[in-house]
Amino acid sequence: MTAAQADLQIDRPSVADGAALWRIAKDSKALDLNSSYSYLLWCRDFAATSAVARDEHGEPVGFITGYVRPDSPGTLLVWQVAVDEAHRGRGLAAALLDGLATRAVAEHGVTTVETTITPGNTASERLFTSFAERRGARLEREVLFDAGLFPDGPHDPEVLYRIGPLSQ
Repeated sequence: MTAAQADLQIDRPSVADGAALWRIAKDSKALDLNSSYSYLLWCRDFAATSAVARDEHGEPVGFITGYVRPDSPGTLLVWQVAVDEAHRGRGLAAALLDGLATRAVAEHGVTTVETTITPGNTASERLFTSFAERRGARLEREVLFDAGLFPDGPHDPEVLYRIGPLSQ
């Protein structure tokens, strides 16, 4: 953990964090923004497989949402990663991902992390590539959802990043 991260606490989100997670996602201008309701539900139903970073006042400044895939219980799917603009560039996203993966391995027996990244999202590509390197895990990429599958207008393809096997 860096000195800049020392004042931050990483833990599970609570329903009370839902509005802040929605705001951080909205302000990112990079994520597909879901409804505010969905962030409240996520903090209720998937808190065990998600993480939030809090500043010295306990306010959320970054988050990762994820879930264990029902048809692949050894796989953690990372849905969204976002860090408040004032806290970017300090390695917080990597600390969140490392912490969540370690917890998911210990508590859920996860051996693989998956996420999807649109081509050109350099920050996410670097985050997950460096995560695989830190874990000494294999990284496989393939298009999961081609651009033509999205019914709501132009959308880049979503490339699946599969990282594993993980160990504690």
